[in-house]
Amino acid sequence: MLRDPRIEKLAHTIVHYSLDLQQGEHLFIEVEGHDNHLPQAIVLEAYQVGGIPTVSFIDMEILRKQILYGNLETFQAAAASDRERMEKMHAYVLIRASGNSHELSDVAADKIDLYWREYYHHVHEPRWAKTKWLVLSYPNAAAAQRAGMSTSQFEDRYFEVCTLDYERLSTHMEILANLLRKTDSVRIEGPGTDLTLSIKGMPVQKDAGHQNLPDGEVFCVPDKFSANGIITFNTPVLFRGRTFDNISFTFEDGQIVRASANDTASLQEILNIDTGSRYIGELGFGLNPFIREPIGDILFDEKIWGSLHLAIGSSPIQGDRSNLSSIHWDIVLNQTEKHGGGKVWFDGVLVRENGVFVLQELQGLNIISG
Repeated sequence: MLRDPRIEKLAHTIVHYSLDLQQGEHLFIEVEGHDNHLPQAIVLEAYQVGGIPTVSFIDMEILRKQILYGNLETFQAAAASDRERMEKMHAYVLIRASGNSHELSDVAADKIDLYWREYYHHVHEPRWAKTKWLVLSYPNAAAAQRAGMSTSQFEDRYFEVCTLDYERLSTHMEILANLLRKTDSVRIEGPGTDLTLSIKGMPVQKDAGHQNLPDGEVFCVPDKFSANGIITFNTPVLFRGRTFDNISFTFEDGQIVRASANDTASLQEILNIDTGSRYIGELGFGLNPFIREPIGDILFDEKIWGSLHLAIGSSPIQGDRSNLSSIHWDIVLNQTEKHGGGKVWFDGVLVRENGVFVLQELQGLNIISG
């Protein structure tokens, strides 16, 4: 492997900041695809702090066949042993480096859902409950192609975004998080959008480089039954191997009662997976100043400065009046002026217009338009 100081810097950020790995802690590194540059760097960094790293690679073509031809019994058998391994871990990293993000596009939704329920959820429950974890993409040629960039150009952009000063950003994000904790009602307005929902007494969290890279969002969990109105998204989104665009949802008492997109039939398949898939699990605000346009990777796109996103399906923090589902699907609305603009209101007070925060205490989250 040729030495790349950018990869070494990213590995250092992951081990020391995102995971805060300590001596004697077990770290599980899982790679979707075949890249070994970043895993090698993380392994070396983990050993430097006295950690105990384990690495596993997932071949997406093989996974496709496992889902296609697997069944309840095979998923449960695999989950039993893999969960046992996960329960021993103190930290977890998933590196998404697949060569084809549409590998599962021809797999029926019910088969994918069976796999997610009986294998993935069962294996990852210990990770969500007790480990320090991080999910990130890797800047391979496939990722660059999705972004419409050369590989070299995308690499430069990727490392700039992933290694920004998250501690400094976190300080400004805390102000927004505290404001959301005091807020009862949120209203979102824009082209094809007028949606209200309640977050009164619901969980709020800032994400500043500890669970995603790149990062930069503050999210809250809406009251499951509170959403009313319509929202029209303007950012393409990949979900389970399919790309959706121009998604529009109409809500009544929290439930999606009407939905449309470029592929409405496939969208309805997803919304019919279970009762929770028609409710909102998360409302998040994108705050990363280095991410300005979508690139077809939700880990980037949901952090776009001036955007917001709703997650259809399960809430990331469970509690009273939160939503539970076998899916969690983030869909992005870019509210910058270039993309049609829009407004966000907290308890009747205008907080953000055309992606720019208008309240004085939130000015630290604004950037100069480029």
